[in-house]
Amino acid sequence: MIQLEQITLLPQEDEGMLRTRACKKLGIGEKDLLELQILRQVLDARQKGNIFFRYTVAVKVKGEERLLRRLAGKKGICRYEKKTISFPAQPAKSQERPVVVGFGPAGMFAAYVLAKAGLCPIVLERGGDVDSRQAAVDAFWKSGKLCAENNVQFGEGGAGTFSDGKLTARTKDSRSRFVLETLVHFGAPEEILYSYRPHVGTDLLKDVVRRMREDIIKRGGEVRFFSKMTDFRVENGQVKGVQWNGKDWIQTQDLVLALGHSARDTFTLCYEKGLRMEQKPFAMGVRVEHLQKEIDRMQFGSFCEEKSLIPASYQLTAQTADGRGVYTFCMCPGGFVVNASSEEGRLAVNGMSYHARDGENANSALLVQVWPADFPSDHPLAGMEWQREVEEAAFLAGGGNGYAPAQRLGDFLADRPTVSFSRVKPTCRPGVQMCALSQVLPEVLVGALKEGILAMDHKWPGFAAEDAVLTAVESRSSSPVRLLRQKETLQAEGIGGLYPAGEGAGYAGGIVSAAVDGVRVAEKIWESHLPKEMDGTKGGRGI
Repeated sequence: MIQLEQITLLPQEDEGMLRTRACKKLGIGEKDLLELQILRQVLDARQKGNIFFRYTVAVKVKGEERLLRRLAGKKGICRYEKKTISFPAQPAKSQERPVVVGFGPAGMFAAYVLAKAGLCPIVLERGGDVDSRQAAVDAFWKSGKLCAENNVQFGEGGAGTFSDGKLTARTKDSRSRFVLETLVHFGAPEEILYSYRPHVGTDLLKDVVRRMREDIIKRGGEVRFFSKMTDFRVENGQVKGVQWNGKDWIQTQDLVLALGHSARDTFTLCYEKGLRMEQKPFAMGVRVEHLQKEIDRMQFGSFCEEKSLIPASYQLTAQTADGRGVYTFCMCPGGFVVNASSEEGRLAVNGMSYHARDGENANSALLVQVWPADFPSDHPLAGMEWQREVEEAAFLAGGGNGYAPAQRLGDFLADRPTVSFSRVKPTCRPGVQMCALSQVLPEVLVGALKEGILAMDHKWPGFAAEDAVLTAVESRSSSPVRLLRQKETLQAEGIGGLYPAGEGAGYAGGIVSAAVDGVRVAEKIWESHLPKEMDGTKGGRGI
């Protein structure tokens, strides 16, 4: 196939026009175009009066080789080569089954790839399956009563299941395409393969992760819910086994730690067992809510009611006078703010939306970079303990009943108490308590947020809207620790067969990059168990 770049369509033009534009770019008749596949879609909204889509497509045409020779060197035209993952031609074999701890994106994809390679993994997930998890989360959002092992952070699918299911990723790793194609195979919308803002939505993600689990089991894997890793055994520098729920042991020589960024008790266990780790910069802040129609107007101008455009999103950055970054993250068009806590007496919020993104408000994390120098000590877990302190303050300020502390943005900037909300009504589940966020957040965050908000409003007038709502505390944007591993083998430093993976281990930041890291780890494991005659090769069975 031939890859074509920079094909443009106006918002009101149908994608069927891509065939006509592709033929014109190639200088061929439409009868010679046999097939067209969209590879990428980008919305260019830099000029509000001139919004358009840019597409990259792959086409199959008659006389492809002759055409490529004729167009050699022409900008935006080249041969399309699809990158795939090749699984072993023969199943990998091991006397002991690999164990994957955690069933979020990294753990799910590690288990899936291991199962496809014939290694029949055992998954230990401290939370419940997606259905019991949904029931527990719904009960929490109604009553404020937390289930500490089955919640927004823990359970099948990980934290991403109860978010927006955003699939944007900075990684250029070719495995990201495999991740997206796998999600589509299990029921995600096909548009995520090329959309400029790919997302699945919490409502659809639940079915996707359930089908993926069923496939792992069909291939010989096993998924154990409400099964928390409570210990692991290392002998002569090699992992030998893992304990779950404080009693039963599984012998294994391959242990994947796909813990997620909120497994604080497990981080403590890893530290006590001598796993090498270090402090990692992360970010904390608030959720900011605006009316979605105002975001559409700010982003699209006169095109704001164009039906072909999905609800608008944004990504803003600023830098404080002392060099600290302030930025928006995990923006949820037409979404909701939710209590995403996982520990009693502590409160953290996150954003989520359904596939339709049809809620009245837009929300986004508004975060401030924090560095190890900000942490209270040089202990590897000091950043984690700081998170806990801020979340305890948020829990108390919210009234201790699951409500989150919130304040109008204008009041926050003016240092005055909020007495009522106006056009923008807070969506946080189960509810909010009006308060002064300067009494909840550390001083370093308060000052940086104020400076950052004003800088963002200068770039994007209207962002600092008086009636926008800030809800605290957004503290789980990424892991505050990194579990150290060797660059080549991906095994933990000093412990053979133990593979830290994903966002919790400090090697990813989002669903796709965490899933990609899980795939990379699984590849290393299967390669170590290939038959000797295949040692050093993956074989040729493409996916």
